[in-house]
Amino acid sequence: MKQQLQYLQAMGIQAWQLRRRPEAAPATAAAECPAADPTETAAPEPGPPTPGSPVAIRVAERPAVAAMDWEALQASVAQCRLCELHTTRTQTVFGVGNRNADWLVIGEAPGRDEDLQGEPFVGRAGQLLNAMLLAVGLQREQVYIANILKCRPPNNRDPRPEEVVCCEPYLARQIALIQPGIILAVGRIAAQNLLKTDTPIGKLRGTVHRYADTGIPVVATYHPAYLLRSPLDKRKAWRDLQLARATLEDSRT
Repeated sequence: MKQQLQYLQAMGIQAWQLRRRPEAAPATAAAECPAADPTETAAPEPGPPTPGSPVAIRVAERPAVAAMDWEALQASVAQCRLCELHTTRTQTVFGVGNRNADWLVIGEAPGRDEDLQGEPFVGRAGQLLNAMLLAVGLQREQVYIANILKCRPPNNRDPRPEEVVCCEPYLARQIALIQPGIILAVGRIAAQNLLKTDTPIGKLRGTVHRYADTGIPVVATYHPAYLLRSPLDKRKAWRDLQLARATLEDSRT
């Protein structure tokens, strides 16, 4: 019981106390994740670019990403010009953490702070993610953190289908190199793109999914930026973390 209380405190959950109505989050936090109810159905799953379109041609002509090592992959991402996001980014946000990690955390896309610093999940949402990881006994440095997109969409809008298509091989190669024991998909867009579905995140939670044909388990949870605005849902996120941890432990037995 004492250990569980420590986990809950790390996530900012006040055990056995009534919560006040949450105050509005600062504008910078709200910008990191769409303000819509996380259970709402999003747009249909992204499809491939139209054959013969500029994006399709550029994707087809790129080097064989699936054969790249870490250094080549990171260099390819840094030089990527496949979609229009390269014209507005400050820098690409490749990913950070332990390249031999059991846990792979995947979010949506870089925000303003991430675009400036070149690292995913910084700022207030990143601090909460760190607390979520501590809740299951993990330091940030022990996991690997990446995003669906490697560049920030202007005004933190949702990723467009063609942008997801351009970045997808980069993330797939990161997953193949890491070979994680568990993928934690944080937020609706990350979960829906990884699982190729338009099912609301409220219905994706609580179930162990699999990434593509790899067999790697995927657990979906709420985005930290959403939890900053809706702290009562931290308890649901705590259950998601417990599910992810239990799934990983079961795979080792």
